[in-house]
Amino acid sequence: MGVVVRQKDKGKGKPWWVFICHQKRRKAIKVGDKASAESVAARIRQGLVSGDLQIAPQKATPTFGEYARMWLDTYGATRLKFSTHKGYDSIMRNHLGGLSDRPLDQITRADLKDLIFEKLKTNLTPATVTRIKALVSIVFNHALEDQLISLNPASRLGKYIPKGRDRKEAVKPLTREEAQTFLAALQEHYPRHYPFFLCALRTGMRLGELIGLEWGDLDWESGFIEVSRARVKGRITTPKNGKTRRVDMSAQLAETLKALLPEHKRQAWGKGWGEIPESVFTNGAGALLDEANLRRRVFWPALAKCGLRRIRIHDLRHTFASLLIQNGESLAYVRDQLGHHSIQITVDTYGHLVPGANRQAVDRLDDDILPTSGLKSGCV
Repeated sequence: MGVVVRQKDKGKGKPWWVFICHQKRRKAIKVGDKASAESVAARIRQGLVSGDLQIAPQKATPTFGEYARMWLDTYGATRLKFSTHKGYDSIMRNHLGGLSDRPLDQITRADLKDLIFEKLKTNLTPATVTRIKALVSIVFNHALEDQLISLNPASRLGKYIPKGRDRKEAVKPLTREEAQTFLAALQEHYPRHYPFFLCALRTGMRLGELIGLEWGDLDWESGFIEVSRARVKGRITTPKNGKTRRVDMSAQLAETLKALLPEHKRQAWGKGWGEIPESVFTNGAGALLDEANLRRRVFWPALAKCGLRRIRIHDLRHTFASLLIQNGESLAYVRDQLGHHSIQITVDTYGHLVPGANRQAVDRLDDDILPTSGLKSGCV
């Protein structure tokens, strides 16, 4: 028989536990302060000696893989966005390895550090390793709430993951002239897809939002587009931050989309569909556009035909933002049009593009006390 009082984690304010080992059965009880734990331990010892107290078999702690799957199939299936759920499922299947087969309470902080370093050695990007670490930490947090473990060994592990590319470094927009050249190439070689890419350059909508756009989202009278859905991994879902937003529709874009509607009607009548598809941008069969085909068969060939460097379709979103800023629009307006969760994301991504921002900031510090030229020699 063994009844021991100790802290699992040293430090002021940390709870004390009573650990019991009796007749090959083990149990741990979290009590609170040391004095209370000692008192509980004394009563347990007395009860075990007299035979008045029996230790029930302790239920085995689930493995990380078992618990993570249960969490993903219950909480995750109802609370996470579809794309996030799919991403976590992929991580569990491809990146957790031997971690999945170990009981939750036997995984240490050292084990998780080893996992991080192992993934970094395989040349995964810091962003991908961060997502792996985030999933592991979330699972342990829920296990902590369910009292399966006494602490989260994955907390504060982000410091071991090198920082990825700065947001500013990832922004590689087209210039105004390059954007015009690209649109001209589309009109000449891929006229069917010109409205799609004009919409990308005039609204900054994400690729999935463009593909999910429907005619009912266009307000011709007020001149805006309501962005309320996106196509992600083959499924229609909400926009990235889960919120609907309105983006302004330029006159050129409005006229282009208005001209597209009768084209869709003629196509529907010619093919006997009876009614036009709800989607604004469709393929020849009236179905939603395929992202891979769009890149491979239209976007990259159009860039090549006009001699422009290969970029991502997402860089058209950056082009929209950079051109707005060059025109003197505020970062707050850019934030609202792009649907950023906070102004900080907009500042971190595009703040460096504000024309003359730094110079104007220091110029506003000047006053009339000192002249701007002709300072006397000897002044420091």
